[in-house]
Amino acid sequence: MGGSGSHLPRDLLSEYQELTFLSKQEILLAHRRFSELLPKEERERAFLTRLPRSKMLTLPELRANPFRHRICHVFSTAADGGGGLSFEDFLDMLSVFSDAATPEIKSHYAFRIFDFDDDGTLDKKDLENLVNCLTGEGEESRLSPVEMDQLIQNILEESDIDKDGTINLSEFQHIISRSPDFPSSFKIVL
Repeated sequence: MGGSGSHLPRDLLSEYQELTFLSKQEILLAHRRFSELLPKEERERAFLTRLPRSKMLTLPELRANPFRHRICHVFSTAADGGGGLSFEDFLDMLSVFSDAATPEIKSHYAFRIFDFDDDGTLDKKDLENLVNCLTGEGEESRLSPVEMDQLIQNILEESDIDKDGTINLSEFQHIISRSPDFPSSFKIVL
């Protein structure tokens, strides 16, 4: 018998294979890892359960990511905005971060993750949040206001093709297309 006590119905497994960039083995591993985060009495129905963000963030693969809260927010279909993830949300996340996902899919989700205010553009505040995530939250690692303004100005000069003071999805995808290592670095492996 299985170690986690959970079972993924065969018809759902086939459906998940069709709808994601994941193999059968990757889906089964994702199900096992998701189930292990649930209380024992809920594991049998893991595919029907929503995992709180706090539990999801205990996964080492997310815990180390500076964008972990945004990743959970973007992939959560929870109506309450609480960021809990269903098993299908979790599969969607793993699918986008898999090696098999297309660069277009990866860049679309990267844009959504970096769009901190969810307004469909990367403005100066989004770029500041992005830089702060990358440099760390501590005072010693944070850029000075002058350094931050200069960096954001440089980013906009390079990326803002229509010169409206923001970066839209197509501008972002244009920049990403010039970064050949982006698809291989935008991944999570369980």
